[in-house]
Amino acid sequence: MALIIKVSAMDRLRIVGGQRLQGAVTISGAKNAALPQIAAALLSPHPLELTNLPDVTDVENMLGVVRLHGAEITRSAHAATIDTSAAVSKETSYDTVRKMRATVLVLAPLLARFGHARVSLPGGCAIGARPVDMHVAALTALGARIAIENGLIVASVPNGLTGTRIVLPSPSVGATETAMMAATAAKGETEILNAAREPEVADLAACLNAMGARIEGAGTHRILIAGYTNWHAARHDIIPDRIEAGTYAIAAAITGGQLELTHARLEHMASVVQLLEATGVSVWPGDRGLIVSRDRPLKAADLTTEPYPGFPTDLQAQFMALMCCAEGASLLRETIFENRFMHVPELMRLGANIKLQGTMALVRGGEKLHGAQVMATDLRASVSLVLAALISEGETIINRVYHLDRGYEQLDRKLRLCGADIERLGA
Repeated sequence: MALIIKVSAMDRLRIVGGQRLQGAVTISGAKNAALPQIAAALLSPHPLELTNLPDVTDVENMLGVVRLHGAEITRSAHAATIDTSAAVSKETSYDTVRKMRATVLVLAPLLARFGHARVSLPGGCAIGARPVDMHVAALTALGARIAIENGLIVASVPNGLTGTRIVLPSPSVGATETAMMAATAAKGETEILNAAREPEVADLAACLNAMGARIEGAGTHRILIAGYTNWHAARHDIIPDRIEAGTYAIAAAITGGQLELTHARLEHMASVVQLLEATGVSVWPGDRGLIVSRDRPLKAADLTTEPYPGFPTDLQAQFMALMCCAEGASLLRETIFENRFMHVPELMRLGANIKLQGTMALVRGGEKLHGAQVMATDLRASVSLVLAALISEGETIINRVYHLDRGYEQLDRKLRLCGADIERLGA
């Protein structure tokens, strides 16, 4: 059975700082890889078994979306078998998709398999507009007719999907995944140029290939897809979560501790490891993953978020918390999302010295942080507050931690097992 722990939206975390983390953390499957793969199950009438599935609410919500389309789901610990043999294409309402943006990923599978789809414009973290324009453009290039009506994306393919060349204006992960999934059902070959290179994109391609697709080049800027897929039952093991691994690496660094990150893959984290080493953190491969340790003072380092293989925007908030403890000043530039500094006022409540100017944040480290009441605003902002609280004097209460449960599996339990003084409080 599933491991999901039911929590209240009003749950809080209580953290008393000052504990050095020591031990091992098992890195879960990648949430951002799992979500499109769950959606991809709708492409085929045959069962898809996904293993190493993270036990987080975003995954449960996406499973709920495909279930509403008629999928039967057999759930076990960190695995799910999705049988869509009886699936139908019906409206995916706003109430269904408002909790996360990734639900737009069901649009391409529904359109490819059934020839029509009606999907509400998505919600999710309030970290920027993140429009669906590139998704729509990619599907239109493949032959779809799409309109936006009363908050719905209404799509049809009266003449079927036809392979083509798609040039993305920027390497969007979601648009690349949408184009890949739709192209598996198109007549002829599709070429995607300026494709996103993230490991999660390559993992989706591996999953689709296991289902019967023929995709080459995923993980590069040029992806080729042969259409008219002969689908069959499949099983796929989801890659480890590089963002979770990076978060725990920063947890070890910020507390001056040492953590073994079981299952973490160095090849997915080169930019993160390079920057951590520049701050004085040691990272090396072990028998089961990566080992991260710090036994010297932290040095300030500058950061610019970039598409993979650059430094991920999903670790910018966590790195900012780390720089609050470093000697000197660091400049952090956010180039992916225009509104991803909402954690700054809350970090400042803990005593951080941060100045914002547009898409840049100047962090002057070395100030002592002190516990306070703070409010989580989005998934990654939430965990940056946890990291800062780990080295703050006294007690910190973090409110609205349901954001954390969207993307981190049992974060408080994993930290507690490594020595953190942390507990979850009910409403």
